[in-house]
Amino acid sequence: MATEHVGELSETARIARDLIRIDTSNRGGGDANPERPAADYVAAYLRDLGLDPVIIESAPGRASVVARVAGREAELPALVLHGHLDVVPADPANWSVDPFAGVVKDGLLWGRGAVDMKDMDAMILTAIAELLRAGERPRRDVVLAFFADEENGGIYGSHHLVEHHPELFEGAGTAISEVGGYSIDIAGNRAYLIQTGEKALDWIRLRARGTAAHGSRVWHDNAVTRLAEAVAALGRHEWPIALCDTTRELVDEIARLVGEDPRQINPEELVLSLGKGAGFVQASLRNTSNPTVLTAGYKHNVIPDTAEALVDVRTLPAERDAVLAQIQEIVGEDIEIETVHSDIGLEVPFAGELVEAMRAALEAHDPGAKVLPYLLSGGTDNKALARLGITGYGFAPLRLPADLDFPGMFHGVDERVPLDALDFGHRVLADLLRSY
Repeated sequence: MATEHVGELSETARIARDLIRIDTSNRGGGDANPERPAADYVAAYLRDLGLDPVIIESAPGRASVVARVAGREAELPALVLHGHLDVVPADPANWSVDPFAGVVKDGLLWGRGAVDMKDMDAMILTAIAELLRAGERPRRDVVLAFFADEENGGIYGSHHLVEHHPELFEGAGTAISEVGGYSIDIAGNRAYLIQTGEKALDWIRLRARGTAAHGSRVWHDNAVTRLAEAVAALGRHEWPIALCDTTRELVDEIARLVGEDPRQINPEELVLSLGKGAGFVQASLRNTSNPTVLTAGYKHNVIPDTAEALVDVRTLPAERDAVLAQIQEIVGEDIEIETVHSDIGLEVPFAGELVEAMRAALEAHDPGAKVLPYLLSGGTDNKALARLGITGYGFAPLRLPADLDFPGMFHGVDERVPLDALDFGHRVLADLLRSY
């Protein structure tokens, strides 16, 4: 596998590579490598463009960066263009490259954050740089925000800024960020998915209680057994398909493109026809509840009196309360449920001036491509901004090869993004800022 020379990289790729080399791994619960070095890098770049960025730390080293760019039509509501600076951890033993080396090979940039989401951070920076260096301005004011702690729900990042520094987003009406605008293949046709909604988020803890005893006893009041039964029941539960407005529109469009009648075929079959592109979309068709962490015991020959499990619950925006109530029924009344972190679901119209501007920017750079809405099974910092009345979309535009498992790159091993996709995204974002 060939490795490209650094001098051949575009500015967008160089910035993304540099940010990947700053290890901002976020292990959750406040345990993270500080984002401050990445924030300083971004702030220095913005200052070189003549902007006046503000760095805000919610805790030592947990830094976010915000800067405002004056637009040509200041009377229009501002746009928040945002990314996050943290990444999930990566175990180098599982990777074919050093996940924090920013390796360039085979026409791709490899590393933790290559798609989630230091690529978008770089695209944002070079898109605004293209305008400002040419003496241009975006059509409306743009608030550039680079948040800490998104991978922990934004507690030390977007939520902190929304709660304590809402003035930074004054006058903003819309926002765009990650996990949308990327291309998928539908029956040989390239289509771009604009994220118009996000599932609600509930990170819960299951706790079983029993009585401590010697490990050699015949013992039926075992917290580990009780928890294991609850985790198995929840992990194996099949939530039924439930469509919201966004997923219904997406399914109908997929059916039309593949020549099927959406009333005569299972929606999941249609989504699975997307191949690797189904990775995110499939989970948008139903609620999910995935056990992710188990904790119990402290000695091989001691039966513990408590056992705990963490579960990642993602629900359709309108079904959250009903799902949480059903989870209690599934695990049993003797299992305690504690909410560790929760956040709202979102669903916004696939219509309006911003949607038309995103569509036009994509079509200008990829004529004939389809543009479709979808519901993100995960979440973004748009959840926090929604508390200020800001309508958020996912739009990190990337034109991708049909055989790249892009959804598999998120939090996966050997995360990577094509170099030409980064430059495509930079150009699309620059045009969007000119027109919207």
